[in-house]
Amino acid sequence: MHRKITERLLKWKEGKNRKPLILEGARQVGKTYAAINFGKNYYKNIIYLNFDGAENLKRVFLEDLNPERIVKEIAVLRAESIIPGETLLIFDEIQASDKALASLKYFYENAPQYHIIAAGSLLGVAVNRSGYTYPVGKVDRMTMYPMDFEEFLIALDRQGIAEGIRKSITEINSYLHHEEALKLYRKYSAVGGMPEAVKAFCEDDGYDIVMSIQKNILNAYIADMAKYAEPGETMRIMATYNSVPSQLAKENRKFMYKFIKSGARAREYEVPVHWLKQAGIIIKIDRISEGYLPLKASTDPTFFKIYPHDIGILNAMNQIPAKLILSNELLLTKFKGAAAESYVAAALQAQGYIPYYWAKDQNNELDFVVQGHSGQIIPIEVKASSNVRAKSLDRFRKTYSIKMSIRVSNKNIGFENGIFSVPHYAVFCIKDIDIKKY
Repeated sequence: MHRKITERLLKWKEGKNRKPLILEGARQVGKTYAAINFGKNYYKNIIYLNFDGAENLKRVFLEDLNPERIVKEIAVLRAESIIPGETLLIFDEIQASDKALASLKYFYENAPQYHIIAAGSLLGVAVNRSGYTYPVGKVDRMTMYPMDFEEFLIALDRQGIAEGIRKSITEINSYLHHEEALKLYRKYSAVGGMPEAVKAFCEDDGYDIVMSIQKNILNAYIADMAKYAEPGETMRIMATYNSVPSQLAKENRKFMYKFIKSGARAREYEVPVHWLKQAGIIIKIDRISEGYLPLKASTDPTFFKIYPHDIGILNAMNQIPAKLILSNELLLTKFKGAAAESYVAAALQAQGYIPYYWAKDQNNELDFVVQGHSGQIIPIEVKASSNVRAKSLDRFRKTYSIKMSIRVSNKNIGFENGIFSVPHYAVFCIKDIDIKKY
């Protein structure tokens, strides 16, 4: 399956100041597949090294962190030649070896001719434990996310739909195949972007196997909490994660500790929230009180929202059958709003934005505000259907003199009265909107 990160990996390979690369992201988002597929296409050979449970491999890094010695021993261990610039070394599950992680610093300083991609599902969690030294400034970093809607379309062999959507967005024209694109978006809402689930769906178009895969991924996340969290924190992390559906069922979605358990306090659950964020399985959206640059300056850390990193995983957490999502069931009215917001949060993050939400009082709350790549402030209102009333969006624009805003809904692409209408299926290319025109 095509992954957009391949283009970024190629730029890394060809970069003059290339460093060992750490590929981060939640478990099962496709990091290993992307690295191996990239190596097969752009290198003479690859040497794949998985540190999880590989004690003989870990011992290679125990004597010292001399890159030339390490490379020679790996070549003997794998019975393959390692040629600078032509061989890609893949260090997978690198969080399982603190020495291998530390060695990246010396590869950068003393042996930059070797090309290394290190992948770690829980690297952000592992480095906070004792004994780990992160090679700050000595590595390049990329974060990988679940497949977005465009990658989903490509996997379904519907690349023409994706290209048409992008063209309509850049030219601000109604998309001719609007209804078909909405149907495909609803399929994505049921399947999500976890590669294994997408692959299974593409092969037999079966939603039962997709739900089974999503549940297995959830179980793997729970297992990671038991394996990698501190013993005293494991139960609190699990309880925090399991509370996400009930948190999103509320009208304002604001995260409240009392929904984890009665009497819960911030001091008990701040670390679990941070752990889940570092593991990459939640998206934490902080509140801002003002709409001025820089947005980060007006954040209030005591108010935030949490969304799962993938809309398909949210379905599995809520145990919602795909047929209900596809049928646009009215009973899911409350859920659809939360699902749409979760989908948009993930899409914004994948495009390099840091999303916030704005709240002035109980009656004025805006779903997302992002700082554009050229510095502009972009307010975004999300609607689950074609209802386009947006009082909070209007107030935000008037308060902070915002010329252009975005409304995500089921309506077709268009621009009117300073509001850019972006259908759910076109959120993946928000970054292609030329904000400077408005």
